[in-house]
Amino acid sequence: MASLTVHNLSDELYHALQVRAAMHGRSTEAEIRAILEVAVLPENRIKLGTYLAKISHDVGGFNINIECDSTPSEPMRFD
Repeated sequence: MASLTVHNLSDELYHALQVRAAMHGRSTEAEIRAILEVAVLPENRIKLGTYLAKISHDVGGFNINIECDSTPSEPMRFD
């Protein structure tokens, strides 16, 4: 898991984070993680795969027909 250090927080901001964390019954670090998650990963965000599927659906979809070559390949030689 990644780690993050934030420098130069004002005493007022840090104290407010501590109070907010206490109100939610968690550590200051856990509170910061919760705040970041809500800010960066909102529930209504559009995920890339969902967005691409919607675009495909909107243009009528598409079919990909790929034929595989079943001929065995020769091993690589290093002489």
